[in-house]
Amino acid sequence: MKFRTTAAFLIFVLVSCNSGQTAEKPAAPANPLIGTWKLISGTTIQGKDTITTDYTKDKYNLKIINETHFAFVGHDLTKGKDSMAFYSSGAGPYTLKDSVYTESLQFCNERAWEGHDFTFTVTVQNDSLTQIGIEKIDSLKINRLNIERYVRVK
Repeated sequence: MKFRTTAAFLIFVLVSCNSGQTAEKPAAPANPLIGTWKLISGTTIQGKDTITTDYTKDKYNLKIINETHFAFVGHDLTKGKDSMAFYSSGAGPYTLKDSVYTESLQFCNERAWEGHDFTFTVTVQNDSLTQIGIEKIDSLKINRLNIERYVRVK
C-alpha cells in the first residue's frame, strides 16, 4: 500500500515538474506589419517637386493592419475649422511577400484612387515602419515616389 501511494506521488511530482519545461513561449507574429501605426512623416517626390510633411504637428494619421486588410484614416487637429481642414481614409486587402507590400485600395475618400494597387518596400525596425514605393494613377497624372515613416501605437 505504501509503495502504491509513494509511486503515485512520485508520478504526480514528475508530471508536474515536466509540464513547466515543455511550456512554449507564445510565438511572435509571423507578419511584423500587424498592428496600429501612427504616421510620423511623409515625403512625396514627383518630377522636380519634393514635398515633406511632418504629421506630428497639424494632422493625425493612423494605419491599421490585420492579417488580410489595411485601413488608414487621418484628420487635421483643428477640427476642420480653418484652412488646415483635412480628412483622409481608405482601406482594402493587401499582400506581403518578404518586404514587398502591395495595397489594393478598395475604399477611399478620394474615389478616383479606388481600384488601384500600390506596391511598397517595407522595413520594420523595432517599433518603426518605413514604406517606400511608387504611386501611379495615369488618369490623375500622378506618378510619384512616396516615402512614409510610422511608429507603432502601443
